[in-house]
Amino acid sequence: MNEDYNFKNNISKHNVLIICLSIHHGNTMKIARVISKKLNADLKKPSEVKKDDLNDYDLIGFASGIYNGKHHADLFKLIKEFEMQKNKKAFIFSTASVKYIKMHTALKKELTAKGFDVIDEFMCRGFMNYSFIKYFFGGINKNRPNKKDLLRAEEFAADIKDKLSI
Repeated sequence: MNEDYNFKNNISKHNVLIICLSIHHGNTMKIARVISKKLNADLKKPSEVKKDDLNDYDLIGFASGIYNGKHHADLFKLIKEFEMQKNKKAFIFSTASVKYIKMHTALKKELTAKGFDVIDEFMCRGFMNYSFIKYFFGGINKNRPNKKDLLRAEEFAADIKDKLSI
């Protein structure tokens, strides 16, 4: 038996965690709720997670809006506190004013350095109205994430379930 087989057969409804930080408009939290529901996952902010909490989970999602080209600094601070992980699967998702998946690179690198196996990533646009954008345009990506984005998030979670047979 390989490790994937053991992992697939040990997933239960209580060992999936999503760590999400959603600040300005709740864009990322909208996506997190959809994914959390589909995966029957616990949903916590980084400030609510203790490093020992990871022992209770086999699959962990990491999410935030994108700030200056990467995930929120609080996610990186939390990950630095973690011990080296073994047989721990992870996935990444985000919302951003511009959809460019390479914005996940820094977080993926940190997770991999801590021993996580990053199995998938999801990104969609989110409403943004700060900086000069607010004053000149009233914001961009109004009404995002929208129903189509939420459906894509649900499909993303379903794909994870299929991959891991959970």
